Amino acid sequence: MNTDSEMLNRRAVEQAIDNWNRGNLLEYMRLYNDDVVLHGYAGLEPGFENVRRFYEDWWRAFPGSKLVLNDIISTEDKVACRFLIDGTHAGPFQGIPSSGKAVSVSGFTILRFVNGKCVERWSLVDSLALLTQIGALGGS
Repeated sequence: MNTDSEMLNRRAVEQAIDNWNRGNLLEYMRLYNDDVVLHGYAGLEPGFENVRRFYEDWWRAFPGSKLVLNDIISTEDKVACRFLIDGTHAGPFQGIPSSGKAVSVSGFTILRFVNGKCVERWSLVDSLALLTQIGALGGS
């Protein structure tokens, strides 16, 4: 049986995804605590401002990208998701010029919450597929 905090944490993730898909980065970022730590993002230092800049860079590279939650599981202070992100590579991404190519990338993430805010997140995204799809590795 889910506790109230489990349900609130799950709803926070679902609401963040809704905000992402509506193109509202400001509201999406309400998911994160000021001292949030994201694991699995090379070179991303802890803290809200660093995470905000990371997502701003993503949105410049893949404007209007959409997130689809395939699975979401909540327990105690964590929410786990299997997701798919779809978009078009319309701006520079990590030094790679815009390719104009469509991307569809899968991933998994686990978010840990304290007082309704994500304080820590672990993610694994199929970066190889992403780089192949935008032509950075000589793929299609």
